[in-house]
Amino acid sequence: MLVILAAVTIFHVISAVLLFISTIHNAWWASGNFYIDLWYACNTTCYPVVNRESSAAGYLQAVQATMILATILCCVGFVVFTLQLFRLKQGERFVFTGIVQLLSALCVMVGASIYTAQHENFQEKKFRDGNYGYSFVLAWIAFPVTLISALMYLTLRKRK
Repeated sequence: MLVILAAVTIFHVISAVLLFISTIHNAWWASGNFYIDLWYACNTTCYPVVNRESSAAGYLQAVQATMILATILCCVGFVVFTLQLFRLKQGERFVFTGIVQLLSALCVMVGASIYTAQHENFQEKKFRDGNYGYSFVLAWIAFPVTLISALMYLTLRKRK
């Protein structure tokens, strides 16, 4: 049982780290020597994303909100798991923790999908010729990791 709990905990921590890095770090889009994230475009200095107040920026704000919410839900899920670990009776499942993790995975999927479909609407034309950065890739990697973590919680029973 200790090995299973350690594996679930490590999986959850990996999920949280991936979400933190993908949400915070400045590499969702790379174009030349510019790196653009959800808030700033940077080369040697950073400045806010140009079209962030336009009507098309609603997509950007949706991505920002869902990625922040996914990170918060993942952290809340870990706290809930810790509390449930000591409060649940023997034989009960970690259902609430699994549901929180499922919501986190859903938020990651929605945010990364919106960014994939709409990233050209809130970028300057000079940045459109570029590639997705590693933070974007980490967000997509965080989705299945968080989803698998949620499924592990939903099937995990508390044993002696």
